[in-house]
Amino acid sequence: MRYLALDLGARRIGIAISDPTGLLARSLEVMQRTSRAADFEHIGELIHQYQVAALVVGLPLNMNGSEGSQAAWVRNYSAELQATVELPLHLWDERLTTEEAADILRAQGKRPREHKNWIDAVAASVILQSFLDGNKLAVY
Repeated sequence: MRYLALDLGARRIGIAISDPTGLLARSLEVMQRTSRAADFEHIGELIHQYQVAALVVGLPLNMNGSEGSQAAWVRNYSAELQATVELPLHLWDERLTTEEAADILRAQGKRPREHKNWIDAVAASVILQSFLDGNKLAVY
């Protein structure tokens, strides 16, 4: 079962994909946002291309676990996306994923500031790997 993960932002969407077994996540791309219709069309193309069975979307929670206006926007966007692509969609806590993505880039000898666009895709892979690790029993 293959998953596609999204790290939603106002200007960009980081995208990650799992391997066909649903065990490992990898960064796929960063998409520049233009409109929801264009976003959904491109995401639909990726779903078809990679034969995705479910989506995982990072939910931006506050450090105390509460939801703010950004989480409400993600919930609204995700509901509209799910209705468009008609796949299961899982919201997953994305707290500190950008910081973890920056650490991953630094470990690879890259400067996060020089790769600020790619950091969104790395953050999406962190979200997806966390989801996969947290749901191993459901994957088998």
